[in-house]
Amino acid sequence: MTINLNDLFAKQRELDAHIQANHHLTYASTREKRLLALLVELGEFANETRAFKFWSLKSPSPIEKILDEYADGMHFFLSLGIDIGSEKHIYQMEMPPLDLTNQVLQVYHLIDVMGQSLTVATFEAAFASFLNIPLLLGRGPDDVIGAYYQKLGVNYKRQQEKY
Repeated sequence: MTINLNDLFAKQRELDAHIQANHHLTYASTREKRLLALLVELGEFANETRAFKFWSLKSPSPIEKILDEYADGMHFFLSLGIDIGSEKHIYQMEMPPLDLTNQVLQVYHLIDVMGQSLTVATFEAAFASFLNIPLLLGRGPDDVIGAYYQKLGVNYKRQQEKY
């Protein structure tokens, strides 16, 4: 299944420009912070799914909350892709052979590789693996794009409120 992220990359570029202008920042000055933020957001996503919490009987958070956390990660992935000049905006989402816990671990590993050598190739490998995660939740491209746009509005509002 194909996901076209052309519009999301464009919207993220606009949000990044807004934040950079308001806070006097550049991509270079925030690169490591965005990498760490991506790792944190991936952890927050995993926490909401509760997929790794073998000791707990509590159910996962509502899918809207899970997708909200996923969208946070999407924002940082897109921003990093823009930063390094990735021009690949169309991806094939494929059902991973791993369960959710192991897929998240794989994405963590690929982000670590990306952090050690931030290139188009390492970015696209990590991003592709990240984009496959929603399929494990029974969600697809429309859910990913919808969650991104919903969070985009929240992020602009936060900027206006000096979050």
